[in-house]
Amino acid sequence: MKRIAILDDWQSIAEGAADWSAVRTKAQIVFFNEAFASEDQAAEKLADFDAVVAMRERTQFPERLIARLPRLKLLSFTGPRNAAIDIPGCTKHGVQVCFTTGKPATFATAELALGLMISATRHLALGDAEIRAGRFQENTPPGLELMGCTLGVIGVGKLGGKLAKFANAIGMNVLGWSQNLTEAAAADAGVQMVSKDELLARSDVVSLHLVLSDRSRHTLGASDLAKMKDGAVVINTSRAGLIDYAALLAEVQKRRLVAALDVFEIEPLPANDPWRTAPNTVLSPHLGYVTRANMVGHYRESAENLAAWLDGAPIRMMNEIK
Repeated sequence: MKRIAILDDWQSIAEGAADWSAVRTKAQIVFFNEAFASEDQAAEKLADFDAVVAMRERTQFPERLIARLPRLKLLSFTGPRNAAIDIPGCTKHGVQVCFTTGKPATFATAELALGLMISATRHLALGDAEIRAGRFQENTPPGLELMGCTLGVIGVGKLGGKLAKFANAIGMNVLGWSQNLTEAAAADAGVQMVSKDELLARSDVVSLHLVLSDRSRHTLGASDLAKMKDGAVVINTSRAGLIDYAALLAEVQKRRLVAALDVFEIEPLPANDPWRTAPNTVLSPHLGYVTRANMVGHYRESAENLAAWLDGAPIRMMNEIK
């Protein structure tokens, strides 16, 4: 009987989120609730599996790992793309790659960005900690009223555009910039198109909504962060690589900027990571797309991918195996 590994189930919800019965008639399923500590551990734990379902961009699958998994024939991941998987490497080693559609369209990440913005500007996390410590307002400073403040959106696409509309609804001024932004797209989202430098200089809050690529990596570097207002908030719900996190950490440690982060360079965040003790921060554990509806959809389509592959007719293929 074939063996299938369901990875990255950190919240222990995968088994109950979909009907796996069609898969279980032909294969054994094993759910992994903890992240692998290393690539060597991943190679050891997955050595005797024929198929793997990976949550998008959690476990990394470079070609060198794929080459160490001779039984692997299918790698299905959640979402429409996954930069953590070397698809040409999979093709080279005869591994079929499948995806899930992520439909219907969801704006969950934009909602989380709004939540992080409110939490950071009104010190909600600090206020919660103070109450639980037996205090009340003693160490919680006054917050920032968002109406009339300026939000800078870097990447005015589906999610950045939705956040812009949220911000307009609460009376914020919204600026937008990306390398591909057009006047028409800016107008549709209700943002004023400006240069990156102007956006950084004028914004009270900056939120990033870009796909990580070689071109977008470190869109906010040390020199960019230095252009921001004292006390400004940086929100990242996209990918850690969009920002020079070492430079951002230095700014929050000086208490010059505030960071509201949902994504990190290493996930799960190591126990001794300096972000865990950094001041001027609001941190969430990569929850942007993690809603009940989204996860049920991803796992339902993952089960469909597995059943189709077991029947010899794979669906939602990213590559072609000859």
